Amino acid sequence: MTPPVSLGDLQQLTMLAVARLGRAAFADAVRQELHEVAERNVAVATVHVTLVRLEKQGLVRSTRRAAPEGGRERRYFALTPEGREALAAARRAHERMWRGVAPQ
Repeated sequence: MTPPVSLGDLQQLTMLAVARLGRAAFADAVRQELHEVAERNVAVATVHVTLVRLEKQGLVRSTRRAAPEGGRERRYFALTPEGREALAAARRAHERMWRGVAPQ
């Protein structure tokens, strides 16, 4: 069995944004989701680099298609089954760690 992929905070949040956005997950939409939901201000270039690295790891995949309003072609991202499992493993690890923290 291969060890679980270790995901950093930005990688996890980026993957969660992709999951939340579904078929509408392109770099700028992911950046907006990170800003509005996670309250993280990240440059679109940083989001794009993160998505490309996640794709190289096999955690997301991309397809190119025209923007819905007929604009220029965009690169859309989706989680792979391996990406979903990596996110689930990260969540389980966080939950186990939080169980040991006393309420404040």
